[in-house]
Amino acid sequence: MQEKTNFKQFENLDEEQLPVAKHKLHDWTHFAGLYAAEHVAATEFVIGATFVALGAKTTDIILGLLIGNILAVLSWRFITSPIAVDTRLSLYTYLNKIAGDSMTKLYNWANVIIFSVISAAMITVSSTAVRFAFDIPAQLNWYPTNAWFVLIVLAVGIVVVSIALYGFNAVSEFSGVCAPWLFVMFTSGAMVLLPALSLDVLDKTLPAGLADFMTLGDQSIWTGINSDGKPGIGLVEVIGFGWAANTITHFGLIDMALLRFAKKKNYGYATSTGMMFGHYIAWIAAGIMGAGAAVILGKSIIELDPGDVAYYALGWSGFVIVIVAGWTTAITNLYRAGLAAQAIFNTYSRKNTTIVVGLVTVAIACFPFVFSQILPLLTYAGLLVVPVGAIVFAEHQIFPRIGYTRYWSSYRKLTFSMPAVAAWGLGLVFGFGLNFLDVISFYYLFIPTWFFTIAVYTLLAAKYGAKTNYPEEEKEEETRMESIEQFHEAQAKNEPTIVNDISIFSKGLKFMAISALVATLILACNVLFGSVTETHYIKNRELFYTYGFVCTIIYFTLAYWALKRGKSNAAA
Repeated sequence: MQEKTNFKQFENLDEEQLPVAKHKLHDWTHFAGLYAAEHVAATEFVIGATFVALGAKTTDIILGLLIGNILAVLSWRFITSPIAVDTRLSLYTYLNKIAGDSMTKLYNWANVIIFSVISAAMITVSSTAVRFAFDIPAQLNWYPTNAWFVLIVLAVGIVVVSIALYGFNAVSEFSGVCAPWLFVMFTSGAMVLLPALSLDVLDKTLPAGLADFMTLGDQSIWTGINSDGKPGIGLVEVIGFGWAANTITHFGLIDMALLRFAKKKNYGYATSTGMMFGHYIAWIAAGIMGAGAAVILGKSIIELDPGDVAYYALGWSGFVIVIVAGWTTAITNLYRAGLAAQAIFNTYSRKNTTIVVGLVTVAIACFPFVFSQILPLLTYAGLLVVPVGAIVFAEHQIFPRIGYTRYWSSYRKLTFSMPAVAAWGLGLVFGFGLNFLDVISFYYLFIPTWFFTIAVYTLLAAKYGAKTNYPEEEKEEETRMESIEQFHEAQAKNEPTIVNDISIFSKGLKFMAISALVATLILACNVLFGSVTETHYIKNRELFYTYGFVCTIIYFTLAYWALKRGKSNAAA
């Protein structure tokens, strides 16, 4: 009877408030696709142009971004992934166990705002492609100046919210379909516009080797001179930028929401698909595309929006890439925002909270300033949440090793954890204080802030009860986790058996979809390597625009068809 009562208790909870069941875990390919699609985003067009405007040098970009993104991957693997896999909880739910309702609600409100604005920025960026296709004027003010643009934002936003409603599986499936195509298109875009830059700088369609490419980069893309005509950022800043761009998700532990579904901690390395392509190759490719589009249009790269760049790099496929790349990032962040909102309003389902948050997000997306200010937003957001990630890291990883009690605040039934709130507040004062005093580069502020917060929280927690033993409460927690595991085992028995689709027809669909991507790369290679003169280049570029778009239609049609067949066979 007791077991049945416990099951009843769990049945009344939203599944997001419980650890992820074993039968709902995913293999590494899910995360490889998810991170690849999320981090090959429409903002890469913006960030690619930003490095040009900040005045980075070619060598610093190539080496600095490589180091910075490797550090980011390692941060996911050794900071986020272990806690996510150990607990199987999102940060929002786990934080409640160690900091109480009051701080958790404050923190979750901050995350709802942060991720809603990030999602809104992605929706706005996607909309720039659609507005370009319909010849709607660029939105350069902080507010919309065209009613048609607002309608486009609403239409794009509806798609984002609809997919996010269906949860992790839908987000993962959508990302898995988009990721390979995004890889191909960013690579192709750089190959298509590199001859335009080469003609402008070297007076030939193809750089002869690495020396020519470095000359091309130094003279027309990453010149070392910023938009104000002064020396720009160097290697150390580029490394910091690459590492800090996603502090909100790795040091800040937000990606516990995604990695809690991972079977193994090593799946944290799957983030490399996003970092090494999206935040390395795609940023470099976006810089080349932006500079090439600027040459064709006779404008500065900072005057172009993603729709301009994508069109001159990829033709009609450019519209699709900006839309899809914006969607993949917006959907993932809206999913996170919905989780945070559900943790606040835990009497409502995640779907209901996601709908409300989604409506607000779409309204924000109508204001173009969110996309133009995305980089400062990401950096400040990271500094805002890193202290909270430090508190969770200290509680989960450090406390058991120094003899403190994990979940001590929960065992004492505290609704308000003074050590957690004070450590967060002092961490923010410390981090933003360092920024104000300009002690170190802004991109590295998260590191001393993280260590400072860990030290403060550990000292304060010791005074408030973390050093005390709670044997009875620990036994109750252990029993509860056993009951949850039994509940999940009972659920698993009712789950449909997953049958992999190995039919010849489905394999044929996948083969033809991949063939469409290969054909796209061949067309791009033809532009880069088969254009002897400027006349040949223009002809080959137009050929790519036409048939590259045909390949895009073929790929998405066949890939989605194969996905639907696989799901229907699994359900059967």
